Amino acid sequence: MELLERRRALVEARLVDVIDGLEPETLTEEVRHVALSGGKRVRPMVTILTCETVGGVAEDAVDFGVGIELVHNASLVIDDIIDRSELRRGTGSAWAEFGHGPAIITSDGLLGEAFALFSADPHATRVVSEAMVELGIGEATELSAQPDCEEEYMTLARRKTGALFRAAAELGAIAADSDPVTVEAVGEYAERVGVAFQIRDDVLDAVADADDLGKPTGHDAVLERPSVVQVTDLTPEEANDRARTEADRAIDALERVDVSDPEARGYLLDLAEFVVERER
Repeated sequence: MELLERRRALVEARLVDVIDGLEPETLTEEVRHVALSGGKRVRPMVTILTCETVGGVAEDAVDFGVGIELVHNASLVIDDIIDRSELRRGTGSAWAEFGHGPAIITSDGLLGEAFALFSADPHATRVVSEAMVELGIGEATELSAQPDCEEEYMTLARRKTGALFRAAAELGAIAADSDPVTVEAVGEYAERVGVAFQIRDDVLDAVADADDLGKPTGHDAVLERPSVVQVTDLTPEEANDRARTEADRAIDALERVDVSDPEARGYLLDLAEFVVERER
C-alpha cells in the first residue's frame, strides 16, 4: 500500500505543477477547483501500474497519467452541465461554483493541458484522440439516441466510460515501449474494468444514499438517462452480476500479458475487484 501511495503522490505532485503553470492565471482557480478537489485518480493509476506491470518505470508514465486525468476531469465538467448537477465529489460542481461560461472554458483548458502532455508521442496522442471520439459518440447517444436493450447499453458503457479506461492502460504500455499485442491486451483489460465501473455507477445512482456517494443520486431516473437500471430489466443485483462478469473478463485479458512487476499487476487485479464492490 505504501508503494501505491507513492505512485499516487507522483500524480498529485505533477498535477499541481501543471495547474500552477496554467496561462492565463485567471483560469487557475477554476481548474484547481475541478482537478484538485478530490477524486480517486483511478485512470492515472491504471496508466502507471500498467507501465510497471509490462516492464516500465512509474516516472516514465506520470505525464501520460496526469494527461488522462485532465481529460477525465474535463469530461466531468461537461457532464455536470448536461446533468444540471450542482455537486461533484462532495463539493460544488464547476458550473455551480463559477457559472456555465467559465466552466466550459475550464474544460477546454484542461483538454489543452492534457494534449500538451501527450504531444511528444504521436501514438499516445492518437490513442487519446480515438478515446475522445468514442466518448463523444457515447455522450451524444445518451442524449439523442438512447439505447433500449442490454446490448445497446453495453455499447454505450464501453464508449462513455470504457474508452477512457482503455486509453489509460494503453498509455501505460506505450510509455513502457510495449509491442502492439501487449497494448491491445491491457487495453481490453481496462475497457472491461471501465464498463464494470459504469454499471456499478448506475446501480449506485439508483440505490445509494447521496451523502454516502458524495453526489446527488436518482439523476438517471429523473433525467431519463439510459442507466443499466432504466434501460434493461435487470435488478440492481443482476446488474452487479453483469459488472462482475466484465471484471472477470478483464482479469482474463490481463492474464495474456507478460508480467515484469507482479506487485503492480496485483494492484490492477485489485482494481477489477474494487470497481464491482465500491460503495461510492
